[in-house]
Amino acid sequence: MPSLFRGALLSIVLLGLLRMTGSPARAQETGPPTDRFPVATHPDSVYLPDGLEADIWAESPMLYNPTNIDVGPEGRVWAIEAVDYRNFNNPSEGHLTHPEGERVVILEDTDEDGRADTSTVFVQDDDLVAPLGLAVFGNQVLVSASPKVYLYTDTDGDDEADEREVFLSGFGGLDHDHGVHSISAGPGGRWFFTTGNAGPHIVTDASGWTLRSGSIYNGGTPYMEDNQPGLVSDDGHLHPGGLMLRVRPDGTGLRVMAENFRNPYEGMPDSYGHLWMNDNDDDGNASTRVLWAMEGGSYGYFSQDGSRFWGADRRPGQETFTAHWHQEDPGMMPAGDRTGPGAPTGVEVYESDALGERFRGLLLSVDAGKNTVFGYRTSPDGAGFDLDKTSFFSTLSDSLVLDPEAYENWEAEDKSRWYRPSDVAVGTDGSIYVADWYDERVGGHAMTDSTGYGRIFRIHPEERSLKTPEIDLSTTQGQIQALRNPAKNVRYLGFKRLEKQGAAVVDEVAALLDADNPYHRARAVWMLAHLGPEGKARVEGLLEDANPRIRAAAFRALRQVQDTSLVLEHARSLGDDPSPAVRRTVAIFLRDVPLSKSEDLMVELARHYHPGDRFALEAFGLAADGEEQEVYELLKSAFDPAHPAGWSRTWADLVWRLHPSGAVEPLRRRAASPHVSWDEQKRAMVALGFIDTRDAVDAMTALADQQAQPRVAERAQWWLDYRRTNEWHDLKDWQAEEETTAANTDLAQMIDLKQQLLSDQGSLGERAGAAVEMAENPVGGRILMQLVIEDQLPGGVRDSVVSHIQDNPDRTVRTLASRYLEGVSVSASFATSDVTDTGSVEEGRMVYYTKCASCHRVGNTGVDIGPPLTNAPQMFGRSSLIQAILEPNRGLAHDYLPSMVSTTDGDVLFGFLEAENEENIVLKDPHGREHVIAKARIEDRTQLEVSLMPGPKELKLSEQRVADLVQFLRNYDQSGAETGR
Repeated sequence: MPSLFRGALLSIVLLGLLRMTGSPARAQETGPPTDRFPVATHPDSVYLPDGLEADIWAESPMLYNPTNIDVGPEGRVWAIEAVDYRNFNNPSEGHLTHPEGERVVILEDTDEDGRADTSTVFVQDDDLVAPLGLAVFGNQVLVSASPKVYLYTDTDGDDEADEREVFLSGFGGLDHDHGVHSISAGPGGRWFFTTGNAGPHIVTDASGWTLRSGSIYNGGTPYMEDNQPGLVSDDGHLHPGGLMLRVRPDGTGLRVMAENFRNPYEGMPDSYGHLWMNDNDDDGNASTRVLWAMEGGSYGYFSQDGSRFWGADRRPGQETFTAHWHQEDPGMMPAGDRTGPGAPTGVEVYESDALGERFRGLLLSVDAGKNTVFGYRTSPDGAGFDLDKTSFFSTLSDSLVLDPEAYENWEAEDKSRWYRPSDVAVGTDGSIYVADWYDERVGGHAMTDSTGYGRIFRIHPEERSLKTPEIDLSTTQGQIQALRNPAKNVRYLGFKRLEKQGAAVVDEVAALLDADNPYHRARAVWMLAHLGPEGKARVEGLLEDANPRIRAAAFRALRQVQDTSLVLEHARSLGDDPSPAVRRTVAIFLRDVPLSKSEDLMVELARHYHPGDRFALEAFGLAADGEEQEVYELLKSAFDPAHPAGWSRTWADLVWRLHPSGAVEPLRRRAASPHVSWDEQKRAMVALGFIDTRDAVDAMTALADQQAQPRVAERAQWWLDYRRTNEWHDLKDWQAEEETTAANTDLAQMIDLKQQLLSDQGSLGERAGAAVEMAENPVGGRILMQLVIEDQLPGGVRDSVVSHIQDNPDRTVRTLASRYLEGVSVSASFATSDVTDTGSVEEGRMVYYTKCASCHRVGNTGVDIGPPLTNAPQMFGRSSLIQAILEPNRGLAHDYLPSMVSTTDGDVLFGFLEAENEENIVLKDPHGREHVIAKARIEDRTQLEVSLMPGPKELKLSEQRVADLVQFLRNYDQSGAETGR
């Protein structure tokens, strides 16, 4: 099969020169013998729509630990494996391992009995470390494995890779599940893929265009050290967090389609060009989501510049989901559907009729944490979409799957619940394949199943069989057949061959515009746009189609193939389109059009804006990007707004989204008016808080100083306290909070003792005495721990430190000593197996309130310092939950890795980094105190790979009390009461 890729791809090498194997025989492996696999029967309880059934189509030893799957044109299923998953946290001697690297395997049902019977190793490569993505395009296969995306080619058709090329390189996330993910072909011949927030991603495409994406996040693996916010790409924009990206198959045209996610495991465009994806939350916050991604949208995980985690921006009274995704900030997109505590993985849009018309258009989102594949009915809602959630394929009942607050209380021994689906793909026959990682737990870079067991389910009609089609890509009809195929990347093969034929196939492709399946019609729109002038003319005619989805698809398709001046004329014809979705498509296009060429369109779009349509509002904001003040002046003359207290909802929305510098005084007056509702007063202060001028600071100060409305003053003061640490830091000479004299004296004394300790002039007894005095003081204990961590503590005083630091008043110092000082132990003197199966919910509740609530939240009780525990049972089986209590260092949550900061005045602080900009950082210590530290005052900063959570010994927890705590956590009702189960 000829290559479908052209251009300056990098590093072409023969596989025989690499440390790789491609033999169809099973690769060499070590680890537990395969005869110890769990019984691979169908789960005891499977929930699936009536009329469908699911079979185990393939299982170990045919494949192991599948992270991603795809389907090739022959109907075969391809899988990428990750058995050596985070070996820095999961020693290889404890699980199955592939010493020669991870593998891509090809699975096939040759006798069509509904079960795979052959497994062929396409490639094994020791450069593949925990790969996350796989895309099959005929004889060429793309594998996403940070920091690179590799392209493997089978040149002779023997199902073994012969060449390897580096398609793209520079992604962060080595051995981290927040790295680069799988590629999916779009309807216009471009490729789409996601990356998580484990940056920095500094990726140069084949044309020389460079993506630079970073954020404050540094965690999850030992390899993340240099991620940082504020990186600017060649398009002049900041693109923080996880990303949805687009690229041409020749490696050029790399662009950001949407940004500011946490870790979107997978995303894909449907045949209209709509982008669908899911996203993970910070563990324990029950805020995972499934969403439609609007081009250009920022989806709210970090602050807009990536310098602050959501917790640093959380406003008084905000619910977790609202704060987690910055839902009340202008410039942030609607978060999507909240799925609760989970671990979203693969995504697929089912566009076939093979399972029945009722399933056509179903958005499938896999969730390993929820033990389910969600099925969404999507429908237009204003300029965006409404997502109606159903449970499509699960081992849990609807009540546990669909309620975002629900979790399942289960025992690890019940292996029918070890269903942790990792991906979903549609076969060429219209069946659905679901890959299963099969493990007790998710999260924390850990795993429990030592065998690497994996399996693939096949979902098909109950009463009839589906036949794998034979696709002949050498003929026009075969190419049309491929374009109509249910498998997304098979469609691309048909697209590229039809594109080569050009005008000769316009009539054949245009015939699809009359197809019964609307997705086939949408594919015809995109295909025609790539078939020369005649094809483009046909698409221009579709700008007047009765179906708004076709009109929008036609506009997007033409935008991809025509120059800006032509597309602008099309945009003018659609500026007053009755469909908000079509107008949204126009607004997105205008982001790259100067206002001088689009004033009439901007006024038209504003006049047609429907109040409350957040998607339309954010699209309008994108259209005004960089020219907000000019757009404000333009609209002000057109709308002739009334006194700020009497603004229409339309004008209030537009000013909030634009928040131009010229609106400072009207916003102040609106916030101060007693004739405006409290919600609108708060909203006016939000807009004011996003204007980065001295006038805005003064206006907020005036609101804080007024006495007529205390709640307005209180909220304005919150904004001043908050903004002084970030965007408003340089706009005013803020008076730093003075440290107390006692604290300064304490620090000075400890610094003197440190000098005695490190001096070689004093006797050993004098130095040991200094060490003892420091070990018994909170400030001195922190300084001592820095010396220990940096291996600067003199050996002669170590015993003195060990014997006294356990009495330090600061719990954090004691915990750190247990992690770094041999002889100081707060670990449990008992094992997981010693914890009794019988626990008391009531006693466990008391353990939580007395030992855990000062750092962890359960429901509405407790403090958000460490990870919330409300949904711990959803992520952990009982044994894993016990292990997490007994061994806090195992399976650390990505976002709770502590930092050690030493200052120029000699102090040392430990805590969690909440925010960072060019001037300062915000560190929250384990006691909940926030420290704003000027960067000029920072001597050194180090991220620690240990937990600050005390162990059972320090907490004085016996085996029974651990059992009680586990019983409480596993039986906590979301309403606030224990279930007593």
